[in-house]
Amino acid sequence: MTIRDDILTVSAKFPKPAENTFQYGTAGFRMKATLLDSVVFRVGLLAALRSRFKNGQIIGVMITASHNPPDDNGVKLVDPMGEMLEASWEAHATKLANAPSDEDLVVVYEKLVKEHNLKDVKPHVVYARDTRASGPRLVGALTAALDATDAEYTDYKLLTTPQLHYITRCLNTRGTPFDYGVPTEEGYYEKTAAAFKKAMRGRKPSGGVTVDCANGVGGPKLRELVKFLPPVSEDGLEIRIVNDDVVSPERLNSQCGADFVKTGQRAPPSSQAKPLARCASLDGDADRIVFYFMDADNNFRLLDGDRIATLAASFIGDLSRSAGLGEKLKVGVVQTAYANGASTDYITSHLKLPIICTNTGVKHLHHAATKFDVGVYFEANGHGTVIFSDLALKRIGKYEPKSPAQSESLEILRALTQLINQTVGDALSDLLLVEVILAHKGWGPKEWDNTYTDLPNRLVRVEVADRNIFKAVDAERKLESPPGIQQQIDGLVGKYKNGRSFARASGTEDAMRVYAEAATRGEADDLASKVAGLVKQAGS
Repeated sequence: MTIRDDILTVSAKFPKPAENTFQYGTAGFRMKATLLDSVVFRVGLLAALRSRFKNGQIIGVMITASHNPPDDNGVKLVDPMGEMLEASWEAHATKLANAPSDEDLVVVYEKLVKEHNLKDVKPHVVYARDTRASGPRLVGALTAALDATDAEYTDYKLLTTPQLHYITRCLNTRGTPFDYGVPTEEGYYEKTAAAFKKAMRGRKPSGGVTVDCANGVGGPKLRELVKFLPPVSEDGLEIRIVNDDVVSPERLNSQCGADFVKTGQRAPPSSQAKPLARCASLDGDADRIVFYFMDADNNFRLLDGDRIATLAASFIGDLSRSAGLGEKLKVGVVQTAYANGASTDYITSHLKLPIICTNTGVKHLHHAATKFDVGVYFEANGHGTVIFSDLALKRIGKYEPKSPAQSESLEILRALTQLINQTVGDALSDLLLVEVILAHKGWGPKEWDNTYTDLPNRLVRVEVADRNIFKAVDAERKLESPPGIQQQIDGLVGKYKNGRSFARASGTEDAMRVYAEAATRGEADDLASKVAGLVKQAGS
């Protein structure tokens, strides 16, 4: 049988639901798990095609729905260097997923082979999944597609999303000058732990940290990572793990996790944190993290992605200068419209660093960050990382320090290039990055929080009949359609001191996200409510 025949035969076992239309977005495909079988099968076909397009390089496939409820699931592709799928191929994923019949699917598949003039090379794919109950079933749909396309594949079973990105890059860079590490889960822990130890340079952590793992895959993986870190008895970091129940799938992201904390502006009920104790929450697949604490008056204080970005940019900028590389490394920060206005002002006015504002979604931030020698990007939701350009890595690696002080700063900087997972936002490595910086600064969460005062803000979800009627421009800070709605939003914003608000379509559901900030909590809530009302009316 030919590949065409195999696809036709196997595709019949995974029919597309007739009433559904699918869209590959920033998070790949994400929806109710019961709708995903045909989608995952077709993503398997695309993974094989993408590997052939990349001349047999290894492509990653991650089955996860991150912070979504337990009954959801999703799937996304990882390109050879561990980055998100190239944007131009997202349309191919969407076409394959929406082909109405098995015959139509084969036509789309063969058209892509011809369009890209794909050579007859053996495809190579690696895949992993999070802890959702639907994962094993969807893996079956994926491997059916890989078998039908005669692909060679490896199952890495349960991993965090960033671990699969790491392994994909390691596999594709083995034996090259850009070797990224040992392509195994243990290799990830060893590289991360060794870099953490070097970056600490003997500094003692200022207390421990409680980490809420959202009852997702990050729980068992953080427990494994801890085994590789210096023990508390040797001045190592004490990590207290909570919400790591992966035996009860229904507990995933329930009353816990980074999204719960960021959206609700409160700690998970299970955290039981004492005043001024440092806490963090991961999301369901451990690719984002937020920090928080209760102040002396027992008020909740959030240290989100904006705070992580300013902390990292400040530290790396200082290290570059003290290592003697200040003039040779351009450090910059990438933000989205969700970044708090106070953080933007702090970066430009206090840190004196350039900022690029871009569309929401890690693929947009990651791309913009490559315009700097050292690009720091974090969405406010805690998803982000730091990217060092090849030129920056060369300069950091080859620079000859002129003094012991320069030498120490240079060693810390070199360790950070190994500690940070540059392929994608990684909650585990970002956790350790923050701990390194706080230890060197001698800060607790209060000192970190005091760097600037956030403008009170509110994020509201608004259900609409069709999110596609809302078209955003100017890095999603303004709406050009429906006609007239932006003028109405501007009119409302002008009535509030330090007012700012925008609305953008969700990438995963028929809903709009409305963000508002203002000088006081009451004004921010009021502005968010009124803009949400406008959006609801326009979308009904």
